[in-house]
Amino acid sequence: MSGSSDDITPVSCTIKPPVHLQIGDTKADAAQSGVCVVDVTLPFGKPVDIKEITFKNYYTASVTVRLLRRSPGQEAPAKWCTALRDLPLMDNPHTEGGSQDYCSVHRAQMQVEPDHVISVRLILRQPSSAWLAFSLEDINIFPHVEPNPEKEVSDWLSDLTLVDQHPDLEGLPDPQTVSSSIQQMWALTEVMQTNQTTASIGRYDVDGCYDIKLLSLT
Repeated sequence: MSGSSDDITPVSCTIKPPVHLQIGDTKADAAQSGVCVVDVTLPFGKPVDIKEITFKNYYTASVTVRLLRRSPGQEAPAKWCTALRDLPLMDNPHTEGGSQDYCSVHRAQMQVEPDHVISVRLILRQPSSAWLAFSLEDINIFPHVEPNPEKEVSDWLSDLTLVDQHPDLEGLPDPQTVSSSIQQMWALTEVMQTNQTTASIGRYDVDGCYDIKLLSLT
């Protein structure tokens, strides 16, 4: 997994402080519960179609992505749904592998379409007690934008025009030289056809006489 490479501006969002879930005594060390929740709030009144979520891992073993979606044109309340469950971020929770990698979650990986989203909840898990803390850093959400067919056709025609205007003739002979050679070959062919004899040659004729030996062999 790696960070996004697209030249798209991430959505302006508010990342709330992580909340570590506690088990049993509230005075216990919250980080030892192994579960942490990070809420990301998107701009109010502007639902987002998500293309990708990127972040830098910090000793989180796996992450679950939940989305709060609101159906367009409906007054029904928004509903939470699980888009991706327990995505591994570390090779082994007890070892360093993948503990500080840059990661991305693409919309194609999600079990539901991440459209009309108003909030994202990241549930982090770290079952190992080897690490004192775990979290995600540098969280970014990139919007999904549908391509413009007219622009794609226009770009394609522009590329085609450029190819027509500047054909690649490298390695080909000069057209003028080729044309001149063809004309010379055609003229030589005409001369040869004009001078070609039309006299027939007899089968047994030798210098105007018949060879008796040739006649006797037939």
